[in-house]
Amino acid sequence: MGMDMTSDVLDFIAKNLVDHPDDVDITTTEEEDGTIVLELRVHPDDMGKVIGKRGRTAKAIRTMVKAAATREGVNASVEIIE
Repeated sequence: MGMDMTSDVLDFIAKNLVDHPDDVDITTTEEEDGTIVLELRVHPDDMGKVIGKRGRTAKAIRTMVKAAATREGVNASVEIIE
């Protein structure tokens, strides 16, 4: 599926943003159209850190993950699960 690097990118970014890196959890699912959805779960106290002011951090995370996925020839999106 070629998503190892992409989920590693998300894992690396998330773990460096949060206060509870051990609680970072990423689940990968594939939609019918082939889009890979990376579900990111973090410690409740860290939710604000991965979303950021007006969702800016979340947007930046999505952009970086999309770029990593594109390099692998796949379409990916990030969902931050509360």
